[in-house]
Amino acid sequence: MAFLLGAVAFVVALLVSVMLHEAGHLLTAKRFGMKATQYFVGFGPTLWSWRRGETEYGVKAIPLGGFVKIVGYTPLEEIDEADRPRAFYRQPAGRRAVVIAAGVVINFVFAFLLLMLMAMAIGIRVPGTATTTVEQVSPCVPASTQSACEEGDPPSPAAAAGMRAGDRVVAFNGTPVADWAQLRRAIGATRPGQSVQVAVERPAQGTAARPVTLEVRLASAGGEPFLGMSSKVVGAGYERAGPVDAAVFASRVIGRTVGAIGEALADLPSAIPNLFSPDRASSPGGQVGSVVGATDVSGQIFASDSSWKDKIVLYLSLVVSVNIFLGALNVIPLLPLDGGHLAVVAYERARARIARVRGRPDPGTVDLTKLMPITYVAVVLLIGLGVLLILADLINPLTLPE
Repeated sequence: MAFLLGAVAFVVALLVSVMLHEAGHLLTAKRFGMKATQYFVGFGPTLWSWRRGETEYGVKAIPLGGFVKIVGYTPLEEIDEADRPRAFYRQPAGRRAVVIAAGVVINFVFAFLLLMLMAMAIGIRVPGTATTTVEQVSPCVPASTQSACEEGDPPSPAAAAGMRAGDRVVAFNGTPVADWAQLRRAIGATRPGQSVQVAVERPAQGTAARPVTLEVRLASAGGEPFLGMSSKVVGAGYERAGPVDAAVFASRVIGRTVGAIGEALADLPSAIPNLFSPDRASSPGGQVGSVVGATDVSGQIFASDSSWKDKIVLYLSLVVSVNIFLGALNVIPLLPLDGGHLAVVAYERARARIARVRGRPDPGTVDLTKLMPITYVAVVLLIGLGVLLILADLINPLTLPE
């Protein structure tokens, strides 16, 4: 039930995000006197709609996006003579640029406000301090450190040696360790397959912790030495922020997220061969998912054993990431994306300035028929990539890290 609730919550948030994006186009177009005849969420057959003024508002059957129909969005469109003065392509370049960019701006503003709300109402996550106390023992040796256990995986070295939750590691291979960083360095300096002694202090009821020495043979996970324990973190929690600190926090998160999205998209072509392998999540590109994958992750968040604060923060962070992704994707200068239309407007203005300097008349709008082959290729690539990611999310879904 919790999983279904999370999935539905994400679909609702996605539709709201799409509605806001398209509302940015609609409201600015109306503000500048352009004629917008349709505002729809979804594609395909119309489920229901209503008309207010000259605009039809409604919902279509396939909830995978939305659109606003602005009369004369390109010069190729046939329009009534009475609507020609209000056609999009006849408006000044500045107004066209504002209408095109408004959807992206709305997505980023929505993400910014959500982050501020999180910081002020719930708080900014304080990571706490990782200790050498065992929080959880991994039952297996996974294919990589980012992968989950699968049937047939061998038991982890920690599980095989009898390590338990609550044990505090005090020495590794004869070297005392005082914190998690030292323990990680000690593990990293050990070869997979090497046997070491791990000294732990094991809590006992009613008495002081007793020393126990475990004989551990390290395994390899993705080529790295693997012990199979997670650290107990102390001091973690949330601290509420004021408006100024919340705004700074929101700006930083958006900046980091844009950078991470850029890195993931750049890495995606090289990650495609691993989309259906256990190593999918080992690279930034492999962590790119579809709407299906994001819906599944949202369900996992709601169904997890985390606290309600952690669930809300993770869910809102997912919604924030989706809005930033929508905004970042749409600024790519390729038709039919918003960035492609902005590039056309910028090219028209640059060409007009050059013509004016040379004493020639304004060449006018770009002949979009010459750009159609590139547009078709971009559409085919986007659809193909989308279908590939949906298949990967169905066959080899991403999971939340433990």
